[in-house]
Amino acid sequence: MPSTAALAPLPTGHPAVERVSTEILELLLPHRRAGDPDTAAPPGAFPVQLRQLAAFVAAGEPVAFTLPGFPCKSPNTRKVLGHLPDEGERLALGFLDRLCGRIAEVYSPGARVLICSDGHVFGDLIRVPDEHIDAYSDELTAMIAREGLGRLGTFDLRDVLGDLPYDDKRALVHARFAPTLEELRAEVRSDEETAALYRGITRFLVDDTAGFTGTRSALQRECRRRAYGVIQRSRAWGTLIAEHHPRSVRLSIHPQPVGAGKFGIRLLDHRDVWATPWHTAVLHRADGGWELMHRAEAELIGTLVHRDGRPSHFEAAAAAG
Repeated sequence: MPSTAALAPLPTGHPAVERVSTEILELLLPHRRAGDPDTAAPPGAFPVQLRQLAAFVAAGEPVAFTLPGFPCKSPNTRKVLGHLPDEGERLALGFLDRLCGRIAEVYSPGARVLICSDGHVFGDLIRVPDEHIDAYSDELTAMIAREGLGRLGTFDLRDVLGDLPYDDKRALVHARFAPTLEELRAEVRSDEETAALYRGITRFLVDDTAGFTGTRSALQRECRRRAYGVIQRSRAWGTLIAEHHPRSVRLSIHPQPVGAGKFGIRLLDHRDVWATPWHTAVLHRADGGWELMHRAEAELIGTLVHRDGRPSHFEAAAAAG
């Protein structure tokens, strides 16, 4: 029986509200994508999230999470199976829906996750065609419906700016919400968290670039330049989401330190804290577990499996004897 049968309306500082908010946060903590994994992370170390959760609990409303991510598949075909969602996205979406279900067990109004797909925001910088991003986003929405994941929803630039050309949408969002390049460069120099994000995105851009005819050092210079743009646009998208969903608890697919305003969350277990379903393929191991890895690696271990007529994941052979 959920422990919140008659909480609303109560002040956010009420002991019952604080207790339930802590219980909800404790369900998130095992899945935290940590930028500082060696730092102690008890519930009390996350005052921003506790305060946001308490506002929903005190009002007796479903907790609203926003998660920027699920942009599009990597353009590098050595890493992914194609440009549409596959088993990796299906598993990640199922995890998010089940997490909301577990929250409903301790807080009867439950929770919802709004996936704020950001592919169009920086599609030109990561060199993915807008039509591929549309197809990915549309299939993601269809997958949510097909799998009956009723606690999830989607949100993208089409919900904000309608049918404007995507270059115009990107320019409008950038002009209104993005930090200046000078501000961001100064932050990268002075803040290790931002510097780590910049290095991580640069690495992804280098790995994802196909058909570059210059030298490796020239590619790295270009990707460092594009990485600044990706962060600018990502910041802009985050600000836009906050404007449209001001009370939501902000999740992130990037590692976050203790006490940050965003809560980093792992969608699937992986040894690389930066790994996501849209940069990898999925291997179904012989022990029954699932693992994210680059396609080129997975196809050396497993056999390709199709679902609904499309490549889905790799299946490892069962161990002999």
